[in-house]
Amino acid sequence: APQKMTLQDVPRAFPTVDVPDHAHYTIGVVILIVGITGTLGNFLVFYAFCRSRSLQTPANILIINLAISDFLMSITQSPVFFTNSLYKHWIFGEKG
Repeated sequence: APQKMTLQDVPRAFPTVDVPDHAHYTIGVVILIVGITGTLGNFLVFYAFCRSRSLQTPANILIINLAISDFLMSITQSPVFFTNSLYKHWIFGEKG
């Protein structure tokens, strides 16, 4: 049976740097603000597109596609990044 490798088996695979606590918190707050702004802004773009017939053109489909992608990234990645910044390390385990 193949043996499972761990991080301890590969020295310096992921080097770490000591970062001050306030840097983690500052980055976390910035990411939270960016996530909230991205979520609300992209939702409003999608809402305006759905409500206004004049905006529903083939050219605007690309804009909506980008807005939906950005919206999904905002709601899935910002909370994870923010939470990890508060704890100052990856908290979702090996599988996460």
